[in-house]
Amino acid sequence: MKKRIAIFASGSGSNAQKIMEHFKRHPEAEVVLILTNNPQAYVLQRADNFEIPAHIFTRHEFYETDEVIRLLKNLQVDLIVLAGFLWLVPESLLKAFPNKIINLHPALLPKYGGKGMFGDHVHKAVLAAKEEESGITIHFVNDQFDEGEVIHQSRFKIDPDDNLEVIKFKGQQLEHQHFPKVIESLLKKMKS
Repeated sequence: MKKRIAIFASGSGSNAQKIMEHFKRHPEAEVVLILTNNPQAYVLQRADNFEIPAHIFTRHEFYETDEVIRLLKNLQVDLIVLAGFLWLVPESLLKAFPNKIINLHPALLPKYGGKGMFGDHVHKAVLAAKEEESGITIHFVNDQFDEGEVIHQSRFKIDPDDNLEVIKFKGQQLEHQHFPKVIESLLKKMKS
């Protein structure tokens, strides 16, 4: 049986797209569900393009009920991937899927992580600190923002004249290149 992936995203979903592309005809794994807390998220259109079902949930449903957990369990999800999902994962979901939830962060953790550190906020902080490099971190999710065990890091050089858009582009190139492959290697290590 194929390993089953669920992706949580809050926005455009460019990483979700790359993951769906990677696993579209994969012999050993498939994306079975896209979940979002944002009814306007473009990731819903991307899911539709791949004919993958999507589920929109509210803050109440996510934090105060077991509906999301039940849905994931019913679909026999093996790995949960956060791809631009901005809410802290509740304890109940962490307990239901121990060491089976991963996240992508657009910086080299432990630097530039924590509450409020997402998207452009991260890149602006990196620029303001005049860092010479940045990168991406793929990590397991725990009950704190961006503090789970690191699975993979890739880095890129920041040139003196790089602006926000250039840094964002360099980071996204790494995300799109590495995230699907890291997911694939994690799934291979999981016991059936």
